[in-house]
Amino acid sequence: ASGGAARRRVYISGRREAMLQSAGAELGSRAVPVVSDVARLPDIEKLRDAVSARGDQIDVLVANAGVSIRNDLGRTEEEEYDRIFDVNVKGLYFTVELLLPMIVDGGAIVLISSVVANRGRPNLSLYNASKAAVRSFARSFAKDLGSRTIRVNAVSPGVTRTDILLNRPGLTPEQIAEVGAEIENYCRQAAPLGRSADADEIAEPILFLASSQASYITGVELGVDGGMGQV
Repeated sequence: ASGGAARRRVYISGRREAMLQSAGAELGSRAVPVVSDVARLPDIEKLRDAVSARGDQIDVLVANAGVSIRNDLGRTEEEEYDRIFDVNVKGLYFTVELLLPMIVDGGAIVLISSVVANRGRPNLSLYNASKAAVRSFARSFAKDLGSRTIRVNAVSPGVTRTDILLNRPGLTPEQIAEVGAEIENYCRQAAPLGRSADADEIAEPILFLASSQASYITGVELGVDGGMGQV
């Protein structure tokens, strides 16, 4: 976001305050952490109000919040459905909806989808469908906002080594290592590059789509998946 005194800030939001504050400290003094759960519209409004209170406008919006929960077809609970779609679909939609008046003309929106938007991974039908909805939003929003020259694109990561993927609650260090080995074995078979991604390898394409280097790119899905979604 940018302020009237040409001061740039980065607003970050998330549900876990401790992790959010840690991320803010790592980013530096221009980071503004806001505790917010995108599944709750009042929390998105709180994020909007935090930006407004500083007199800032939004140059780039990255809608990155998401959850992945395994669901077994035939045994899926309504609570599982609601949790995934409240965060991944409703939360993303209303993040854009409520922050849109603050996005500058000529700004950029990057939505985070997934390689599974185009692949039928087993026991993940809800998550797969939610990410397909994100891809659809990128197309529609690009049309809706073209008159304001706001570019809207989607990034679809493949398997990425993050704490959420590896450091699952309740697992011992040995189990975490075993999960990591299973993931890498899967990627060796499924991805032409034969490995999973580092988080930085997802961040860089997001920065590209947010930058002036992508000034004539809108409505696209950029697969950052080691080729997994293509071949």
